[in-house]
Amino acid sequence: MFRGQFGPANQIHDFHPPITDAGLYWVVPVPAGGLTWGADGKSATLAVRDVPVIDQPTWPAIDSRATPARMTFRMTFEATDKPVTYEDKLKRFRVQGFLATCRMEAEVSVPSTGFTFRTEPIDKCPPAAFAVIGEEVNGKYYDELASK
Repeated sequence: MFRGQFGPANQIHDFHPPITDAGLYWVVPVPAGGLTWGADGKSATLAVRDVPVIDQPTWPAIDSRATPARMTFRMTFEATDKPVTYEDKLKRFRVQGFLATCRMEAEVSVPSTGFTFRTEPIDKCPPAAFAVIGEEVNGKYYDELASK
């Protein structure tokens, strides 16, 4: 989030999960029932409540202060009929699926400061510029599938 014009000097909040002990970034557990699929397999909803995150406005600066925060969000995906494949054999990575529309609503809060922000409701938010519903494979799983 920024105050005024977009740019590092005007950034006032940056909400994200902390880096895990395994070194993963932007990963949170999804509770049972948090991901639901439409009966046709062409739509999905990802919803999580009260996820522990941090607010780190000067990220990625080494000395960036991290303040405990919470995030609740809901994302909806609707597949189009346009199939896509993105593959990099050298990096052992492939995504296959369908282009999709994605919308999201979210609320973030920093309890220690009393700050809260809520987006517009999901039905009022414009779709993301890019989304895919499909399957992704990488690393050893890429190799295993390629040998079959």
